[in-house]
Amino acid sequence: SSIEQGQCPFSDIRNTVGNVPMEWYQDYPHIGYNLDGKKIFKPIRNKDELDEFLDKMENPDYWRTVHDKMTASDIRLTDEQVDLVHRLQKGQFGDVNFNEYEPSVDFFTNEVMIHPVTNRPQDKRSFIPSLIEKEKVSKLVHAIKMGWIKPRKPKETTPQYYDLWAKEDPNAILGRHKMHVPAPKMRLPGHEESYNPPPEYLLTEEERLVWEQQDAEDRKLPFLPQKHSCLRAVPAFSRFIHERFERCLDLYLCPRQRKMRVNVNPEDLIPKLPKPKDLQPFPTTMSLVYRGHTSLVRCISASPTGQWLVSGSDDFTVRFWEVNTGRCMKTLEVGGAVKSVAWNPNPAVCLVAVCFEHTVLLLNPSLGDRLVVSSTDQLITAYEPPEEDKEQAVTWALSEGLEHNKGHRLTLTHPKAVKQVVWHGKGDYLSSVMPDNSSNLQVLIHQVSKRRTQNPFRKNKGLVQCVSFHPLRPYFFVATQRYVRVYNLIKQELTKKLMTNCKWISSMAIHPGGDNLICGSYDCRLAWFDLDLSTKPYKMLRHHKKALRGVAYHRNYPLFASGADDGSVIVCHGMVYNDLLQNPLIVPVKVLKGHQITHDLGVLDVTFHPTQPWVFSSGADTTIRLFT
Repeated sequence: SSIEQGQCPFSDIRNTVGNVPMEWYQDYPHIGYNLDGKKIFKPIRNKDELDEFLDKMENPDYWRTVHDKMTASDIRLTDEQVDLVHRLQKGQFGDVNFNEYEPSVDFFTNEVMIHPVTNRPQDKRSFIPSLIEKEKVSKLVHAIKMGWIKPRKPKETTPQYYDLWAKEDPNAILGRHKMHVPAPKMRLPGHEESYNPPPEYLLTEEERLVWEQQDAEDRKLPFLPQKHSCLRAVPAFSRFIHERFERCLDLYLCPRQRKMRVNVNPEDLIPKLPKPKDLQPFPTTMSLVYRGHTSLVRCISASPTGQWLVSGSDDFTVRFWEVNTGRCMKTLEVGGAVKSVAWNPNPAVCLVAVCFEHTVLLLNPSLGDRLVVSSTDQLITAYEPPEEDKEQAVTWALSEGLEHNKGHRLTLTHPKAVKQVVWHGKGDYLSSVMPDNSSNLQVLIHQVSKRRTQNPFRKNKGLVQCVSFHPLRPYFFVATQRYVRVYNLIKQELTKKLMTNCKWISSMAIHPGGDNLICGSYDCRLAWFDLDLSTKPYKMLRHHKKALRGVAYHRNYPLFASGADDGSVIVCHGMVYNDLLQNPLIVPVKVLKGHQITHDLGVLDVTFHPTQPWVFSSGADTTIRLFT
């Protein structure tokens, strides 16, 4: 290297011959070697005296031009270099910024100290060549020799040209254009383009008229097929330039985009649910059909013991059935189509609430335990009227004589038609619904033991569809067409408003644990709410094809069912966990069919047996069916 040859390490490295007399190269065409080892050739002709003189006269930079023997070229000195030469000629320092009169700094004190500042001998490594560096250099030299490292690759200065349309195959990606989409190929000519097409491709006179009346975009063919006797007789295509121009416009103006198709395995989209077989028991087969009603059966309710079933129908009757045998024990005629029946959930009271037209009847069916039947009668007769009579929205009347023998105990006459009646879990309170959008008297709560009625709401919040009591806490659920409002009965305030995302709610059921709720709607949806989670549905189930009429939870098993106008009852496994972090597990397990669709109505009500995993359904085909 130039350092080894005794040259200054900062000297010019354009010629690498080192510190040798340049006279040695007099007889050679070159003057040395550059950094890549290539020869540096001398200029083709040397300047003579005349050239020198002309240069001196004409070249304004002649005075600052120096001849470099090493590279045999003339070098023009820069302003800084000229300054440096002037300073050196004057005997000054080379560096402009060097101050020769700087005050000296006394680094060490003039007092002799006991302990010197440092007495450490100089490192050995400071004057021994480094072995690590030597190893690195030898590796690099070896790599250069083997050709793995190419020092100073020359830049290619020749411009690169490429044919823009050369790679028109679909897999080629042109230069910078990553998302290049090749132009769509034109359709190849078919029979209709032929100069002598088969006769069926020629248009008749009518077709020709239709073709001429159509817009250019609507035409199947952009031209009329024509028949010529020979190729000589074929004229030039009149729209040729027009068509070519349109094709060019299509090519450069029409946006072409590549659609990224996601390849998803359809199996991966189906949620992983447990097999229904592992979720048994649930009802699977139709065991009994309860026949006897002559019109559609609107409502059913099971006794708390599970031994009896009551049903209300549009044939103006209420029937009591024995569950295990399907035998009709009693038939009571009432004065209108029965809209709702509800058996008192308290096993110590034998009362059934029935509503039709403007009336709610409390019946004692006298079925089951005689002691319970007689204690219920005593409970009703033990009522003592208060000293001052308050005006109530409902008239309470005790039944006597013939009606008493039929089983009527109390008659509550309402101001408007009653649609639903529902009991509180303790069995003393019941609520009735009178849908009417124009008034705030839609929901009433009655207390049987004190025979008093109250209207809990001052304001009308919409058309009430159904109501329900919370099974454990003092909450009251009111479902209007689109919302379910949850009220605290003790504080007398609204605690939650649930958005069902349905157009019209038809029915509602509350989980026995009290933290979950299902709503059926006439737009074929079932919404499951987790009350701790959100006011929006946790899950929307769209299993039914037609309007849902009834929904129900089982009291003990993790089951819920829905009945709809498509004549089917769908039973789902709905497991609610005590662990608040775990979401409810909802798995549809069985579709139960059996009801005939009559006048576009299918299943009108569903209810579970209180203890067994059985479900009852009533339909428009006048029957009640038990699935076990």
